[in-house]
Amino acid sequence: MSPLSRLIRTDLYRHDGLVGFAGFCRGLLRPGFRYTLVMRLMAARRRPSPLRFFLRVLKRRYRFKYGFEINPEARIGEGFLLTDHCGPVVIGPVEIGKLCSVAHNVTIGRAYKNGEIGRPTLGDRVWVGAGAVLVGRIAIGTDVLIAPNAFVNFDVPDHSLVIG
Repeated sequence: MSPLSRLIRTDLYRHDGLVGFAGFCRGLLRPGFRYTLVMRLMAARRRPSPLRFFLRVLKRRYRFKYGFEINPEARIGEGFLLTDHCGPVVIGPVEIGKLCSVAHNVTIGRAYKNGEIGRPTLGDRVWVGAGAVLVGRIAIGTDVLIAPNAFVNFDVPDHSLVIG
């Protein structure tokens, strides 16, 4: 199994355990999976081609239709879940671990402090609630739950709960 198909299968499984061709067809009805699929396919095809152009057009359409915007420089692990509640999700050039979930109205991005750019790094199995903001050079540990509407600009240790 290729690394790309493994990524896509793991992302698909995060949507209510969907598997196989029938699950893939059902997953295509979900905005979060559709955007993630296009994002993964674009990352796998770096060289210009008609397929990459088509994927770029789809990604732009989904950005305006659903409000998802993920920077192409973002490194996102397998099992990434964008919840199906449409709303603006902005993810900058950050690093996100495996099996992470992001709800709607979330911003994860860089911040400037003392003339330096800081970018968040999220560990594995992180859940980011609706309306949360994560900015700056911070490290979010493994198995962390960030509650809705939390503003996080500090390091969070493993196995923690952050409430805004």
